[in-house]
Amino acid sequence: MMNNGNKKKSDGSKKTRKKKSLSHGKEREEDNQKYALRLYVTGQTPRSLRSVENLRNLCEKHLKGRYELQVVDIYQQPALAKEMQILAAPTLVKALPLPLRRLVGDFSDQSRVVLGLDLSLGTA
Repeated sequence: MMNNGNKKKSDGSKKTRKKKSLSHGKEREEDNQKYALRLYVTGQTPRSLRSVENLRNLCEKHLKGRYELQVVDIYQQPALAKEMQILAAPTLVKALPLPLRRLVGDFSDQSRVVLGLDLSLGTA
């Protein structure tokens, strides 16, 4: 019977350890979250080029190695813009992590973009 009591104690401590490692794993997972971003632009206009440059700089600063940015020219791929119901350009769509977010502009105001992408201060 003493062995059964010991098993329960060791099982309980293992469960506690698992919970702790899961919570630490969750924190690490949040730090390593990948961002899936799609930027809709209108050709090679100065505003489109500025938007791409501003967004790439911001991503390198705040999401280095944790983002995928796809640039979509709505003149070249109108079906993609229609599918996402893009009404203005440039528009940034953050597909992952959820929730989906949309931002419109040239992304020169980095604090607004950081807030819009819901980036935590730890990643900024």
